[in-house]
Amino acid sequence: MSAQVDTAVNEIAAPALDSNRWLALPILLTGAFLPVLDFNIVNLALPAIRADLGATPSEVQFVISAYAATYAVFLITGGRLGDWFGRKRLFMLGVGGFTIASIMCGTARSAEILIASRVLQGLTATLMAPQVLASIRVLFPAAEQGRALALYGATFGLANIAGQILGGVLVSAQPFGWPWQTVFLINAPIGLLVLLGSALFLSDSKAERAERLDFGGVALLSATLALLIFPLIEGREYGWPSWLVVMLFACPLFLAAFVGYENQVTRRGGSPLVDMSVFREPGFAIGIIMALLFYMLSSFYLTFSIYLQSGLHLTPLEAGWRTVPFGIGYLLASFASAAIMQRMGPRALTLGFVVQIVGFGIIATVIAGIISVALAIGLVIAGAGFGIVMPSILKAVLGGVNARHAGLTSGVVISTFQIGAALGVATITGVFYYTLGEATDPASHARAFAVALSCNIGLIFVAALLSLWLPNPGSTAMR
Repeated sequence: MSAQVDTAVNEIAAPALDSNRWLALPILLTGAFLPVLDFNIVNLALPAIRADLGATPSEVQFVISAYAATYAVFLITGGRLGDWFGRKRLFMLGVGGFTIASIMCGTARSAEILIASRVLQGLTATLMAPQVLASIRVLFPAAEQGRALALYGATFGLANIAGQILGGVLVSAQPFGWPWQTVFLINAPIGLLVLLGSALFLSDSKAERAERLDFGGVALLSATLALLIFPLIEGREYGWPSWLVVMLFACPLFLAAFVGYENQVTRRGGSPLVDMSVFREPGFAIGIIMALLFYMLSSFYLTFSIYLQSGLHLTPLEAGWRTVPFGIGYLLASFASAAIMQRMGPRALTLGFVVQIVGFGIIATVIAGIISVALAIGLVIAGAGFGIVMPSILKAVLGGVNARHAGLTSGVVISTFQIGAALGVATITGVFYYTLGEATDPASHARAFAVALSCNIGLIFVAALLSLWLPNPGSTAMR
């Protein structure tokens, strides 16, 4: 009886149809754009940061990993806070904090201050990012969610490509004589515009009664994710010492403790950080597994960049431009994905995975020969598959979940993406370097890239098989 009362009390207090929802969407999508852009744009500035700040190699590595680890660990908590205290409030708090942290990064005069500012960036991004998907889930009716999610997917693709190209441009041009600072400071005017737009057009949604934060759940989940994420990000850099391996083995134990604790909180009638019942929603568990496999493809960006810069000795800007065909395919397919999802339902995911397999297969086949036209075609096709899969997988994961859990499930899926990215980089990039060995010639780099890409193809094939088990959303009403 208590659970039924809690369910009734926690229904979302949001208008049935928000007249400003399409004006609010660009604001939300810009909030989704910033964390992804910031992760990619900084990669190309690392040599300049090291030279200007006198940073050590490990400090340079932490400029990336401090942000990535913090972002991945606290996403679920940030999503849950939005459910309880208001998604607009948390979104604006996150955007404001991210803007301030970006200014702190751009004005840092030591590696230590820069790393601390990056941690703050990661924390504030976890308040901002989950509210985007959660707000789309709540503000848009079922008939419009496919189009909104397609634009969300296109935003991810645009941020990845823009990060590569814009980073190269800013580092090469050094505006105002700043060798790397503008890759952070560019976030400031964007953040201010998002804050203004949020105040004008974004409506709020949250549970009718704010629950007490489950501090025990936050501590156990954060420890579980930290035990997984930190070794995956830092393992190769540290040479996989025994203490990192112990952290990985401890992760399942902490996960089991977290699940047991959350179930106990539920039985006591409390409000758990993660309501385990969401994993029984139609398609949610399968969707999360597919999301993990799908985002392990993040290793593709890294291994392709290594091949272009270390194997072919291209500049960062030249390497960024070589990824444009992938981005073109991604964007075009993203805009078409809403119609594809409406026509094919869950089979749109299967189609997207098959298109990716074809595209990556072409790339792996022709890469050793450096056939530029065929390579560009393969990149366009692979990007198109990515553009179909991204919104389709979000629809599969979020579409059947009760709206009161929108923040929680958004945090879970974005956190899964980050875990998948870290896992892909740790394992598939390891395969790349193992295959490359001590070789430095272009042919050896091409062979190592082809082997790594074959691993990506295998993961996509597994995800395609899983997509066949997804329930038909037409049989499950959007709740």
